[in-house]
Amino acid sequence: MKFSLTLKPSTALIDLTPLVDVVFLMLVFFIITSDILPLKSLNIQNPEISLPSGARTSQVLVVMDGENVIYVGNKKEIIDLGSFEEALKKEIEKNRLLHPGGETTVVLSIDKQVEYGSFLRLFAIAQKCQAGLRLVYRDTSLCSN
Repeated sequence: MKFSLTLKPSTALIDLTPLVDVVFLMLVFFIITSDILPLKSLNIQNPEISLPSGARTSQVLVVMDGENVIYVGNKKEIIDLGSFEEALKKEIEKNRLLHPGGETTVVLSIDKQVEYGSFLRLFAIAQKCQAGLRLVYRDTSLCSN
């Protein structure tokens, strides 16, 4: 018994062109829809100063927390940015009546999560109301490492 084994060489190859087209389209889609390092994702740590703060005189405390909620003075009253100037002027005047002859300093305690634009708007209004401004920061000279 003799079997005839004749294999003919095949010229039919797998065409990879559609696969390359699909991969290229997927690549273009993912490049277009992805964000390339948005600025909000940058973790910026502001520097700490190892200088002690100045002597505490008569002060008006202004606090802005991480959600842009503003508190003026010792009250737990929420102030919006539109009425901040008026509330700050009233608080400065009240402080000057309580401590006559002394200079009133506005102390800004701003959370480090507050956006820079919101901080600048608050700072500009406070600067317009009072020349003596002081920013609160964490003193690293008091921390022991």
